[in-house]
Amino acid sequence: MRLLAITPGLGFARDRWAAVLRAGVDGFLIREKQMDARALLDAVSWCQDTVPEVALWVAGRLDVAFAAGCGLHAPEAHPEVEPGLVPLSRPLHDEGQWASRNRMDQLLISPIFPSPGKGVPWGVERLHHFLDGLPVEGPPLLALGGVTPANAALLRHPRLAGVAAIRPFWAGDPRRAVAAFRDLE
Repeated sequence: MRLLAITPGLGFARDRWAAVLRAGVDGFLIREKQMDARALLDAVSWCQDTVPEVALWVAGRLDVAFAAGCGLHAPEAHPEVEPGLVPLSRPLHDEGQWASRNRMDQLLISPIFPSPGKGVPWGVERLHHFLDGLPVEGPPLLALGGVTPANAALLRHPRLAGVAAIRPFWAGDPRRAVAAFRDLE
């Protein structure tokens, strides 16, 4: 199961970020809208130097992703990005988006469970129905939105690569959260 930790939007906190990066996550999505390009690039570079084996993504900043050589998570309103420029991640909020986004490097299906400010959740049944209809090949799909170690086992499906989350990694001990997710494998 792939684990993608998403920063909580509270700015660069070196010690806290290091704890999450070193907890055993597979990917790290820096979603810090308030940071300017220079500060964001510095944070990405620090992450790359600190834990080079963790896949890094930056939200909404193609310039930073390109300069750092990391992935770009392009939010819903982001302009289209030329394929192959950088690794590309996109949200998938409804099934109809699959046709235009199935060539991405990663898709975050969201929200799965109730999540503040994120709209009507998919729920497990809808998620599984969608996943059942997909080809085996295609981008890794990660479930996002209210996913915790307590409910992640409900999501198991051969086509689902893993989960993306904020709170489980930032609200407590990130190593404990990673261990709890890994115990479900």
